[in-house]
Amino acid sequence: MPAIDVHGISKSYGSLKALDRINFTVERGEVIGLLGPNGAGKTTLMKILTGYLEPDAGDARIHDVDVVAAPLRAQARIGYLPESAPLYGEMLVQEYLEMMASLRGVPPPERRARMRDAIHAVGLADMLVRPIHTLSKGYRQRVGLAQAIVHRPDVLILDEPTTGLDPTQIVEIRELIARLARDTTVLLSTHILSEVEATCERVLVIMQGRLRADARLADLRNAHAAVVAIAADAEGVADVLEDIDGVSGVEDAGAIDDLAGFRRWRVVADERADLCPAVFDAIKDRGWRIAELRPDPKTLERVFRDLAETPVEVAP
Repeated sequence: MPAIDVHGISKSYGSLKALDRINFTVERGEVIGLLGPNGAGKTTLMKILTGYLEPDAGDARIHDVDVVAAPLRAQARIGYLPESAPLYGEMLVQEYLEMMASLRGVPPPERRARMRDAIHAVGLADMLVRPIHTLSKGYRQRVGLAQAIVHRPDVLILDEPTTGLDPTQIVEIRELIARLARDTTVLLSTHILSEVEATCERVLVIMQGRLRADARLADLRNAHAAVVAIAADAEGVADVLEDIDGVSGVEDAGAIDDLAGFRRWRVVADERADLCPAVFDAIKDRGWRIAELRPDPKTLERVFRDLAETPVEVAP
């Protein structure tokens, strides 16, 4: 049974289609990055999963509980940190967490232990008697995470958890998410690409309300490409490289400033493969001098840009 199961989810605001037939599943224990530009539909999707919005069409389930038909049962299994954490600045941290544990339905005999575990997990032990409004942005985020996990949810949904934090706080929150992910399924929404690379195993890319990619991060970044630097006096290089089995394209990257007399080429395959051995064999057979040969994986930034530049196929 998947932790999250989404089929055909669509949502519109008037003439604006925020989500268009979204489908994906998340297995238990996965850490998933929900990636997309501002306005892509990420927050709308999260609000549907957490029962704050109803979809116009489609079905979403948390551990096989329908979030529309049984929202309270679904919410009992979810920990949710929205982009603006629901904090009450005048309350002490301990008072706020006690209130949230009660609202989350944690039985009174278990409340102290649950609070202790959440406080320890997020590192708030020294802040319990501080008013929330006196805390730094990073510690307020920790309080928000504590309220999201105090009832030990099966699924943790985080919307832009590092927005507005300084670099040190960002690293602390990343490490905290990694620790929390040992015990729960995590869906993390962000438009910051480095956040996905630092915390996630798999990514869902949403653009203009459509799911544009669903893949493990390592696979998405695999460009199936190689870069090779060949002596500039070699003739017919492009034709030779294009004749290699599986090669779908060859790009002339030009002369190399720090390698006089050599020219760099980028070779792309149409399937997942290590091109370097085949490229080396083709060059060796012709006796060309070579100064460089290496795989050329994509950066996540380039993957994102390529998806943005590829037109969306509109289904009838």
